Amino acid sequence: MEYLDFEQPIKELEEQLQKCSLIGEESDVDVTNTCKQIEKKLAETKKDIYKNLTAWQRVQLSRHPNRPYTLDYIKALCGTSFLELHGDR
Repeated sequence: MEYLDFEQPIKELEEQLQKCSLIGEESDVDVTNTCKQIEKKLAETKKDIYKNLTAWQRVQLSRHPNRPYTLDYIKALCGTSFLELHGDR
């Protein structure tokens, strides 16, 4: 996933959460409390970052390359049965 420059704290916390869950799966150590703390901190960080966006940051979010396009929504709604019509006749 691509992150914008102001989303770097979110990226770091998500990486920590992935490492935490990986450690929990690979070893017998109980890391559920640590993972829950990281999830809580991640939610708070997202809330703080997206609550105080500047106008340019909003534009960057709206132009994000991973944002879905119209055809993505059409494929999700119609599946493969969508037929795009062309022309005026």
